[in-house]
Amino acid sequence: MPTLELTGPPFSGFAVDDMEAARAFYADTLGLTVETGEMGMLHLRLSDAVEILIYPRERHEPAPNTILNFPVADIDAAVDALTAEGVVFQQYPDMGTDEKGIFRHGGPLIAWFTDPSGNVLSVLQA
Repeated sequence: MPTLELTGPPFSGFAVDDMEAARAFYADTLGLTVETGEMGMLHLRLSDAVEILIYPRERHEPAPNTILNFPVADIDAAVDALTAEGVVFQQYPDMGTDEKGIFRHGGPLIAWFTDPSGNVLSVLQA
C-alpha cells in the first residue's frame, strides 16, 4: 500500500506580489492558459496533466534559483519571440551568456528571464 494515496496529479505552486500583473504576463506575454480559481488564485495550465498554482504573497521575495523551465524546440526562435513581447533576458557574464542571454557552453541551451514579481524562469532547448 502506498504511503500517499493521491486524489489527483501532484502540482507545484509559487508566489507573486501582483496577481493581475502575473495573469497578464503568463497569459498575454507568454501566451499560456491561465484560469482564475478559488480565492482569486491563478491556475497556470501547461497541459491536461500539468497545473501550477500561482498565489499572492505580501512582501514576496523571489527565490534566487529558477522556479520554472519551459522546454522549447528552438531556443533562438523562442528568445526572439519573447523579446518581441518585451521580455528581457538575464545576462550572466560570469557564465558566458551571449548577447541574447543564451548560455551555450555545455548542457542544454538555456536562457533566463523573470516574471513581474522577479521569479526566475527559463526557456531551454529540449
